[in-house]
Parts: sequence; structure tokens; C-alpha cells
Amino acid sequence: MSSDRIRLSVAAAREHSERALRGIGYDEEEARIIGDHVIDAALCGYEYSGLAKILNIPGHRRFKRPRSRFKLLRETEVSALFDGGNNVGMLAMYHATRAAIEKAASRGIAVIGVTNSWMSGRSAYYVEMIAKADLVGIHTAASARSVAPFGGARPALGTNPIAFGMPSSHGPIVFDMGTSAFMGTDLAYRERLGQLLPEGVAVDAEGQPTRDPGLARLGALLPFGGYKGFGLAFIVQAFGVLDAAARTGLAVPADLSVIGFDDIELAAAIGLTTVRQPLRESGRLGARLLLRLLDGEETSSSHEAPASLPALEIVVRRTVAPPAT
Repeated sequence: MSSDRIRLSVAAAREHSERALRGIGYDEEEARIIGDHVIDAALCGYEYSGLAKILNIPGHRRFKRPRSRFKLLRETEVSALFDGGNNVGMLAMYHATRAAIEKAASRGIAVIGVTNSWMSGRSAYYVEMIAKADLVGIHTAASARSVAPFGGARPALGTNPIAFGMPSSHGPIVFDMGTSAFMGTDLAYRERLGQLLPEGVAVDAEGQPTRDPGLARLGALLPFGGYKGFGLAFIVQAFGVLDAAARTGLAVPADLSVIGFDDIELAAAIGLTTVRQPLRESGRLGARLLLRLLDGEETSSSHEAPASLPALEIVVRRTVAPPAT
């Protein structure tokens, strides 16, 4: 270990992180929530998303804007849309995940959308919360432009992560990935430490490959997996556009940037009870729901996801017990 590194116990790391967060304006409960998030990341081996991430909060362009309370905008028995109040996403998404768990546990299905927040942190943190509640979760988050399309040189999409979590007899199973070849938080971390990027993950402002994180910030990250990664990132961003449209009441315009394509942090959840329909019928139901969502219609059944919200985080309740034979 390098001599310039400092070892902290978990208790000491928690104390330092919460004190730092209170020092920049967060109350005790907010500091506890954010602190737990970054300490969990550090314990999972992600230094760039650990305590160092706290430095990114006051440095974010939205940090100095006024904050308001996490606010419910609309709700049904199985869905809710929240305004994050320009709060850091690690707070907004924590409360959204709690809402998703509560609804899915009681109704078997929940769709939760969040907009007007920023920097939601590790998606794995939220789907692990869901898995620990004996549910299955899928979470996506659209974010600010920093990733070039496949074959492009200018940023058009966010790093737009996708995460899955489910319970098992050996603890939560979690998969969390960004749709960019390199994560934006790690880019900021390497820029702060003066470390080079790996080959092939970024271009500069002229579209030339670069390993310099400062030049990459002026240029763009690249999508992982070529056009397939770009396709996943595009769909996650499209969910963000739908969520912003639902919040503002706007129809989705031709120019996606006018409803927040550039800066959305969000998530939602769908919980599904055991499906007893034949697979073909379930597919037909899914197709009808998708068409109704695209057409802007309201769904009437309490077992269908409401058309006004994007399905961004899926929570499935485990079967309680098989029927007796």
C-alpha cells in the first residue's frame, strides 16, 4: 500500500463522512443516508464511489441551487412520481427505493419515477435494498451528456447505468453496469489524482483518442460494446425523457433537450406477482401496455403499469409458497 494512503475503520470513515456532509449543509439524517451509500461503495472496492465521491457533491453545478423537500407529484395504488427537489440523487433515490419496496410488498407491483435530482451514485445500492426486502429490482438512471454515440465524437448521452438485484438463499444477487466504456465518477477521480485513463474509453474535443481525463472531460467517453452499448444508453435516456414529460405535462417533443434530456436522474419500479397466464398471452398483454404507454392512454386495471410513468425499476415479489398438490 502506498505511504500516502490512510487506513480508516468503518466507524471512523462514517464519522468523517457524516461530519463533512454536515459541513456542507446536510442535516444529520441526510448525512447518514449519503454517508452509508459512499461507505458501502468503498467496502465493495469502488474507491471512486467511496468517500472521494463526497468531494463531487459541492463541485456539482447544481449543488448551489435551492433545494426543496422530496415531493410526491402523483400516485396510484401501484405507482408514484416524485420530484427530487434538486437534491443529490443519493438522497432522492433512497426515498424512492423505500417507496418502491413499500408498494411492491403490499400490492405486488410498483412503478416509482423520480426526476429533478442529480448524481444518484451506485445503482447497486438501491437494488440491493430491494433484494434484502425479498423483492427483485431493476433500476435505470438517465444522466447528463458525457458519452458519444457509437462512431461519434461529441457527447450526446449520459453514462446511463442499468442494475438488477434479486434475493437468493446466499444473499442478494446484484448486477450493476454503466452503458459507457468508463464511468464518469471514475473519470473525475482519476482527474483529481492525475492518473491516466485506460486505452480506448474516451476521445478529446477533436474526436481523437485520449487517456488524459481532463481532455476526456472536454471531449466524450465512449459507449461500451459499440452500437449495442449505445442502444442501451439511448433507451435509458428515452425513459428519462418520458419521466420528465410526465412531470411537466409536456408531450414528448422532437427536440428532446427541451425537457431535460441533458440532466435527469431517475428510477422507477415494477413489481410483478406470479404470472399464471400462458407466455403468449403475457407477451400480448405486454405489447398492449407498451402501445398504450406510447399512445399516452391511461390503464384501468390495478395489475397494469400506469401509462403516465416509465417503467424504470422492476420489483418482483417472491412466490410465498407453491399450491398444495
